Amino acid sequence: MNERRTDFIAGGGGPLRGEIRVAGDKSISHRSIMLGSIAEGVTEVEGFLEGEDSLATLAAFRAMGVRIERPSTGRVSVHGVGLRGLFPPPSDLDLGNSGTSMRLLAGLLSGQPFDSRLTGDASLTRRPMARVATPLRMMGARIDTAEGGRPPLLIHGGSALRGIDYQMPVASAQVKSALLLAGLYAQGVTSVVEPAPTRDHTERMLSGFGYSVIKDGARAQLQGGGRLTATRIQVPADISSAAFFLVAASIAPGSDVLLRDVGINPTRTGVIDILRLMGASIELLAERESGGEPVADLRVRGAPLRGIVIPVELVPLAIDEFPVLFVAAACAEGETLLRGAEELRVKESDRIEVMATGLRALGVELETFPDGIRIRGRDTLDGGSIDSCGDHRIAMAFSVASLRASDAIAIADCANVATSFPGFRSLAASIGLAVDEHSAPAGHSA
Repeated sequence: MNERRTDFIAGGGGPLRGEIRVAGDKSISHRSIMLGSIAEGVTEVEGFLEGEDSLATLAAFRAMGVRIERPSTGRVSVHGVGLRGLFPPPSDLDLGNSGTSMRLLAGLLSGQPFDSRLTGDASLTRRPMARVATPLRMMGARIDTAEGGRPPLLIHGGSALRGIDYQMPVASAQVKSALLLAGLYAQGVTSVVEPAPTRDHTERMLSGFGYSVIKDGARAQLQGGGRLTATRIQVPADISSAAFFLVAASIAPGSDVLLRDVGINPTRTGVIDILRLMGASIELLAERESGGEPVADLRVRGAPLRGIVIPVELVPLAIDEFPVLFVAAACAEGETLLRGAEELRVKESDRIEVMATGLRALGVELETFPDGIRIRGRDTLDGGSIDSCGDHRIAMAFSVASLRASDAIAIADCANVATSFPGFRSLAASIGLAVDEHSAPAGHSA
């Protein structure tokens, strides 16, 4: 049987006009299932992202005996089993492409009485897990990894965890969250200090489930042995998904797009701050709170962008949005410089190198560094062929780039777009960005 591959042909379009709501926030969707499962009572979730990554988390907890109804049109009911109510999974927990699922589950499962083995697809099994396994071992967890600290992870049950005071060497919301989830099962206080602010959805949601989390500047801490009480969660639209349209409307002259119900958690708004520094026209309208998270409607209009030196303090607040921000830089007047972003090297792909290769194919002059990139913008990009290397954010970023290209952009290996943004193509089409999909034999060039 011949394997097939999904490719995109992005033909640009524009100006972009209309009103859309992007899919629910993936980070919050993951956590709603995890915390709902170990809470007492039934947690009702609305706006759940029905993408492959979030569904991998859902499937893992079903495999551990949690009754989860639906999902259907973003609604999920999670029948929590309490902190100690999970059952041993009958086989490996396959988390697909989701690094968030694997890292957060490593913390939560370290406190269980049973063994578990976490695995995933070819991309996930190349991603580093020592950054989470090492501090969890300091708490008393017993975790085996493959060579180089990579998956699969074998987590031995029955470990007596103890709270630690951990100074994170690199800012990572996933590592912080894993330690806090392990801390639920640990004796004493678990305290995590981050070198720069990262997304705080875990802390906010734990508080929403009635679990006390103390925040003191860069420190988050909790006492083990408490309980979580079921709640209602309204998942806002994902700012990481909105970012593609923020850039798209900014670089297509004459555009005017309204993005509804977008989460604007201050630990996630680096993409807005960076685009505004570049000259983007982005308004926050009807700011409000939903389910403990700040939300707003975002109006973005076409505007001439200029190159900037990206402030290092904004880097961890926009770490997932840099592929499409590189596209904004390629369309800006002058040079854009990013440093302090070595984390991009160990995402679903080496996002610095893969984006650099693709941008060069479109005629962009640039220079790469171990921790960043320098991009010289140009008025019009060339058309060409791009390999996304199976990275969903890169596939969508080059779809956006087609708005400023002289010819179509062919993007290979795009099937994983469904992992983070189901419905991307139809939403794009609804406001004027044309992205066609076709199937090609594996190994065939786009």
